[in-house]
Amino acid sequence: MFAGIDEVEWASMEHAYGPADDVPGLLRGLASADPAEREGALDGMYGAVHHQGDVYACTLACIPFLFELVVDPGIQDRGSIVELLTSIGGIDLDEDDEEELDEEEIEGAANYAMAAAAVTAGAGVFFELIADEDPGVRLAAPLALATLHGHPVRVLALLRERLPVEPDEEVQLALVEAAGRVALRHRPLAGQAADWLSRLAAESYAPGLRLAALAQLARCAPEALPGDVVRVVAGLLRRLRATPAGATDGVDPVVTAGPGDDPGPAADAAEERGAPVTLVGQLRALSAAESAGRTAPWTADLLRTLHVGLDDRVADRTALLTDQLRSPDLRQRIDAVRMSAGLIRAWRGLYEELVRLVGEQLASPEPKLAEAASHVLEELFGLAAPAADALAARVAADPGAWVKEWASGPPGLGSTVKALARLGDARALPALAAALERPEVPHDVGFAIGHLGAAAAPLAGVLRRRLGEIALDEGAYDRANPLLFGLTALRAGEAAPEVLRVLRGAPEYRGEWLRTSAFRALGSFGSAAHCAVPELRALISRPGTAAATEAAQALWAVDGDAEAVLPVLVEGLRSEHAHERRSAVTALGGLGARAEATAPRLRALLSHDELWLRVDAAIALWEVSGRTEESVPVMLAAWEKNRHVRVRVAECLARMGAAGAGSDAAHVLRAELASVRRHNAMDGGYGSHDTYEDEKLLALCRRALPGNTGKGPTT
Repeated sequence: MFAGIDEVEWASMEHAYGPADDVPGLLRGLASADPAEREGALDGMYGAVHHQGDVYACTLACIPFLFELVVDPGIQDRGSIVELLTSIGGIDLDEDDEEELDEEEIEGAANYAMAAAAVTAGAGVFFELIADEDPGVRLAAPLALATLHGHPVRVLALLRERLPVEPDEEVQLALVEAAGRVALRHRPLAGQAADWLSRLAAESYAPGLRLAALAQLARCAPEALPGDVVRVVAGLLRRLRATPAGATDGVDPVVTAGPGDDPGPAADAAEERGAPVTLVGQLRALSAAESAGRTAPWTADLLRTLHVGLDDRVADRTALLTDQLRSPDLRQRIDAVRMSAGLIRAWRGLYEELVRLVGEQLASPEPKLAEAASHVLEELFGLAAPAADALAARVAADPGAWVKEWASGPPGLGSTVKALARLGDARALPALAAALERPEVPHDVGFAIGHLGAAAAPLAGVLRRRLGEIALDEGAYDRANPLLFGLTALRAGEAAPEVLRVLRGAPEYRGEWLRTSAFRALGSFGSAAHCAVPELRALISRPGTAAATEAAQALWAVDGDAEAVLPVLVEGLRSEHAHERRSAVTALGGLGARAEATAPRLRALLSHDELWLRVDAAIALWEVSGRTEESVPVMLAAWEKNRHVRVRVAECLARMGAAGAGSDAAHVLRAELASVRRHNAMDGGYGSHDTYEDEKLLALCRRALPGNTGKGPTT
């Protein structure tokens, strides 16, 4: 084995962390009899030689030796090596990808192509491995064939032949998954694959296999799914739950042992091995912990695949999750809570019953379930209303969770407190009041107060007192900003002296940020902050700076002196920084007709390279001139170009009343309301406020259309 490995010039190559002269040791480590050494070698292969999916020259040089390993029956953990080969050779670059490559990426693309060619050339060995004695090898081989082999008709035929004689249930599911992969990669075979999967989903097969077939049908041929797919899947889940698994009443056996109970030999063995030190080992440990106690640990993956395949069939997905949330199986409810988050985050729908059931999980004695539910509800803002009582009950019952401490960084509010406050529910007040009395105030308490609005007025006094106690040193921003945000939200003008103290004494470190927060607070107070007028007038004496622009905006809100602030804001339009220009533009719009003389300057910005500045200028131009004909086309063009600008545009259109019947604006708004997918939904990532922003957009679209109030169902 490894003939010629020492003749390869490894030292002349590099991987993610430098010279590749350690690669021969990693390859030999994969063949070791020591499980720890094999795990370390595999970790090194993924961490350096195939780092984050990259393919280097040394990765290419490894391929022949990896094939030697997978065909040697004396090597252990060969399934992991099959998976590594599948990953190395399975990267697709379509024509669109190739067009986007810059010069520095061309070499990498060539490596991907060579890796795919090299692994595909040897993929015939996976035909033999599909019947290997090692179940781990048989588990990995089907997907390798479906991903890499150049004759998909042969692969599909082999998958069908192997299934009836395969004894391992998990490998059976891998065979079915591979059929779905073949159908997705080779669309002419989709009909043939769908026919087979449809037969597997029939009554005569085991429930796990039927569920796997339905999941793959949803991926590759959703039109072939039965019309009552939700009822069918719900029935299969009930049958799977009825299978004995050693767990009682759906309770996770991992967490049911008492203080005096013997955890048994498995725990002793785990303790003896110690915590895994490699990433591969940690991932395996997490997977094992997640699967412990489950009747069918692969059920969650199959359901996730099914949900992805069902895609925009929101009603079906909601009904399926509703059924899962009523399951007596604890783990199945945890999975359902997590999948509910993904559904609501990406798709618009009617979720009242689903959210109510998520709220019910807050009362579970299982911490994992209650915590998962609280995190989902935290991101829903107004959509969490059906769970308001459950949230309030949980907040009242668990004061210890009102604030979350972190190993590094400032404390933050607990998920249930944030979720309740984001509903504007006054039952969050005791928790917020307690948080404000802590030595270190949670960093997000001001945002929570902002959502409570007038209901949080009783907190103004403590906010003012705590702000007055802030030491104006290098840590002032972190300590003062949550308090300033809360006072701004409450428009608590009585706190103007304390805010003015912060403005005057802001330290050099993050002082600019701190002054910005202070200016916003004073502006929100309006005439109640009249004591700050002399300070603000002094600060606008140096126009052209960010501080002068912000001070001018605050002075206008407090004193209404347009003549004093207008020259400062005009000078702000000349800033080299787009964000400072945007501040000046927004402030000019706030002056309305008093700033009409600046219309030509704002008009000149409608063609600026910075999209957000164009939008701000279009809005401000309408605000100062009252004319829509120039502004609306700019905003609608930005709407199509950048989805993230839509909330700001819709808010302006709602104020304009420019979306008359038959207008371009009305067409755009109605198209948005007709879309089932959230405007900011992303594949592979999300923000904590995505759902909130999309629901806000929908309300604004309705309000902007004639005869609408902004209220209505999500879809």
